[in-house]
Amino acid sequence: PRYRPDWDSLDARPLPDWFDQAKVGVFVHWGVFSVPAWGSEWFWWHWRGEHRADYERSVQHRFPPDTTYADFAQQFAAHDFQPREWAQLFQKAGARYVVLTTKHHEGFTNWGSPVSWNWNSLDTGPHQDLVGKLGQALRESNIRYGLYHSLLEWFNPLYLADKKSGFKTQDFVSKKTMPELYDLVLQYKPDLIWSDGDWEAPESYWNSTSFLAWLYNDSPVKDTVVVNDRWCSNCSCRHGGYYNCADKYKPGTLPTHKWEMCSSIDKLSWGYRSNMNIAELMDEASIIEELVQTVSFGGNYLLNVGPTKEGVIVPIFQERLLGLGRWLDTNGEAIYGSKPWRVQMENSTDTVWYTSKGSTVYAIFLIWPLDSVLELSAPTPSPATQVTMLGLAGTLKWQKSPGKGLLITLPYLPPSPLPPQSGWTVKLEGVK
Repeated sequence: PRYRPDWDSLDARPLPDWFDQAKVGVFVHWGVFSVPAWGSEWFWWHWRGEHRADYERSVQHRFPPDTTYADFAQQFAAHDFQPREWAQLFQKAGARYVVLTTKHHEGFTNWGSPVSWNWNSLDTGPHQDLVGKLGQALRESNIRYGLYHSLLEWFNPLYLADKKSGFKTQDFVSKKTMPELYDLVLQYKPDLIWSDGDWEAPESYWNSTSFLAWLYNDSPVKDTVVVNDRWCSNCSCRHGGYYNCADKYKPGTLPTHKWEMCSSIDKLSWGYRSNMNIAELMDEASIIEELVQTVSFGGNYLLNVGPTKEGVIVPIFQERLLGLGRWLDTNGEAIYGSKPWRVQMENSTDTVWYTSKGSTVYAIFLIWPLDSVLELSAPTPSPATQVTMLGLAGTLKWQKSPGKGLLITLPYLPPSPLPPQSGWTVKLEGVK
């Protein structure tokens, strides 16, 4: 059926299956904001939109007098950008898809956008097609490619004029936003479009439904492309493809609609900050905990890194990604392609989470029980029940719990001065 340019029709489109199977993605925030690399990727807005004193000071201390934000573009050099190394890192991290910022709210495009004259990565800064180069490397590594794109641009005169008219005029949309979206799809054939910058204007201004109808009906990716829900000021958590709802969204119960949680290793920023410290970064245990909770509730987990202006993903971010990948090497069977089970967590605790595949149930526990006996009250065992642990040969002994459920005797964990890794998975077959 052809989709009509209205939400009733567009929202009825089935989500391509690859997205729910994938579960794990990496988000990359990279742009001119990586040059001041201070505070957050909203640097220009905090500095010039809100005139915050701390941002003023940061520029005075680091850059020549009379520096403008446009001057930063020259220094967005990407000298050390190695797209194949990025792709290998993301593959080792267990990511099945990667989302790159093609354009943030600053308006600078990471490809040679024909409607972003001199404010793009071909004309200035890197003098490279960053979107194209990363896409090629990811596809060689068999990783799906998503493109983040902001609908609005804080300081674009066309956008400001439309805003002044109460969004009755649409010059910015017709001359900038829409030409760029069509160009991105036709040139790069993305698997995913991660829209943002939607919150100031209604759907009637953005023409989102017309674009999505074309995307689903006639574009080169019509059968495979996935989109999120940030397409107008009241679309979030209501319209589009899968739902983001809000940054770092945690639903707390099982949503009825496919969703994604985006999170960032740097808890205070999405873009790279030269002034971050270790206490402000997520540790491996928190990353695994967020992933497990998200997937138990049927979501996908999109974990963000911000590269430097040179195109380096700093070692501490690499270390976190590789830690996640090692965990997935052992426990990925309980994550990739899984479905939520009839309960998502043990009723008395948020340290045991469930996923399932067909009749197989996976219990992922985040804290090793003191006596090495794992008590699960949710599954009902049968005489045919078999319990194994992912990453370990052989079966585990279990018995029926005095109440309900089962008691599983875990392998002996030798004492160690280091805290044990986070998260182990027991695989339960023959339970209800």
